Amino acid sequence: MSLDIESSSAAPAPPGAPAPTSAELAAVYGLSVSGARPSLGAYVRQLWGRRHFITSYATARASAQYTQARLGQLWQVLTPLLNAAVYYLIFGLLLGTDRGVDNYIAFLVTGIFVYTFTQSSVMAGVRAISGNLGLVRALHFPRASLPIAFTLVQLQQLLMSMLVLLSIVLMTGEVPGPSWLLAVPALVLQSVFNAGLALVMARLGSKMTDLAQLMPFILRTWMYASGVMYSISHFAAHAPHAVKILLGLNPAAVYIDLMRFALIDSFTSAQLPPHVWAVALGWALVMGVGGFVYFWKAEERYGRG
Repeated sequence: MSLDIESSSAAPAPPGAPAPTSAELAAVYGLSVSGARPSLGAYVRQLWGRRHFITSYATARASAQYTQARLGQLWQVLTPLLNAAVYYLIFGLLLGTDRGVDNYIAFLVTGIFVYTFTQSSVMAGVRAISGNLGLVRALHFPRASLPIAFTLVQLQQLLMSMLVLLSIVLMTGEVPGPSWLLAVPALVLQSVFNAGLALVMARLGSKMTDLAQLMPFILRTWMYASGVMYSISHFAAHAPHAVKILLGLNPAAVYIDLMRFALIDSFTSAQLPPHVWAVALGWALVMGVGGFVYFWKAEERYGRG
């Protein structure tokens, strides 16, 4: 056990009596284990006390992310747009997955932008601790600040991209309406879900150094199962009931469908899975709270080997 002070004077033990243990000395002098995990309530208060550091750190990371590129911050928008163009060529024109979708361009671009938010949050979470060991070992702060800050970076990038997304939706013939306001709660729920998932991946990535190499394959598979390029309700119309339930509970597909429902008039409630808002809220709570507790339980082990 390491103590907060290196030595302390204690009354000499009587002759023949066993020497007091470190735990007994710590109890006598009110010492605690250096770097011990705080209680969950205290941890939450520490995070709240560093909220300005988290937001400032996220803003700085977002600003510095593309400083070496000639087009700079424009790549925050160009990357999902180029992905959408490639997927439209392959899946829309060559494979014909646009069947059953009225406004396929808006449908596809919305799916790409929303899924990219989750994908980027996961990849940033994997490297949040392992990629910042110098900071973790040099300073004492709640380690959850890092994956939460990286999720905020991805959220800031999505908000910038939303201007382009809304422009594309308008150019494809959609008209703004009251349903567009539903994009706000959908985005809030997805942000909470992404933050919890980033916390889970941060803890796993802190010990599994090869996880960052494996995640792109897992995320690509998840994307293909989330209806980013095709309509799940159309292609799964004749699938077994159990498959439909699993596809309907897929959190990535849920948040994509909610955004499409908000922005695209032709994407109606008939194409949404049952109880979609309850499922979206459930995933946000389960992953947000569960991911936070899962990360907190290993707080004292981050950066220690």
